Amino acid sequence: MKPSPQFLLAGFLSLILQTGICSGIKWIALSKTPSALALNQTQHCKQLEGLVVSQVQLCRSNLELMQTIIQAAREVIKTCRKTFSDMRWNCSSIELAPNYLLDLERGTRESAFVYALSAAAISHTIARACTTGDLPGCSCGPIPDAPMKMKKSGSQANKLMHLHNSEVGRQVLKASLEMKCKCHGVSGSCSIKTCWKGLQELRDIALDLKNKYLSATKVVHRPMGTRKYLVPKDIDIRPVKETELIYLQSSPDFCMKNEKVGSHGTQDRQCNKTSNGSDSCDLMCCGRGYNPYMDKVVERCHCKYHWCCYVTCKKCERTVERYVCK
Repeated sequence: MKPSPQFLLAGFLSLILQTGICSGIKWIALSKTPSALALNQTQHCKQLEGLVVSQVQLCRSNLELMQTIIQAAREVIKTCRKTFSDMRWNCSSIELAPNYLLDLERGTRESAFVYALSAAAISHTIARACTTGDLPGCSCGPIPDAPMKMKKSGSQANKLMHLHNSEVGRQVLKASLEMKCKCHGVSGSCSIKTCWKGLQELRDIALDLKNKYLSATKVVHRPMGTRKYLVPKDIDIRPVKETELIYLQSSPDFCMKNEKVGSHGTQDRQCNKTSNGSDSCDLMCCGRGYNPYMDKVVERCHCKYHWCCYVTCKKCERTVERYVCK
């Protein structure tokens, strides 16, 4: 019997995560796949950017999954950029996939978030494709994850970190399942009720992961008995929690441009003069100050409902003051 897409997904994730320190998120480069590429022949897999040899082989044997995987890559980029649009690090470097800067190549809290979001997004996108009927042969039963192997080359600590954070992403996705119900009956009497578990939007899952990013735990690779484990750097009396994001290397403050450490800086970034949050001009501009400018905004206005049933609106233009960091 042909394996269900969930099982194939687990195999895909396994291959992604076992090939090098940062190639586990290089598959996000699939977002650049031209829409004109039909992906209905095995030779098309060689044209996909960001896949290593083992992943190309997987593509060839599971062509029906690839358009969904490509959509997942696009969702990761869009969701990451939106989630961090109010922060100094705004996830812009994710668009450089597969050639990342150090903010995503090293074991930083930024890479921790991207690994977690990627793992959640790929499962989320496939689950949605199953429910809409875009993927045939989907199974409702639980499918165990494929084993996540690790090569001996590269940093063992980084690999352990990435495996942990990817699992956190999948657990957040699983925990996001919510019960949804629909009533059936005369005049909404709800004599019969159909209920099912549904996924939250990926943006909500990303916000949950963002909170974990903000409270992420720095860890070290330390011997314990005959093996080495990742343990909290400052509180090594307890093991790493299964629900927390972890990182090995501290990040810069991302105030100034420095590509050596993967920082694009915040010069010319838009800020909010009235905010007290991370998008405030004080925090976003790192105390350098900001410049105001006037911007014209076109909006729908004077809308009128017509029976039956449409709405007409006029377009109104207004000028607003905005601010960018010096």
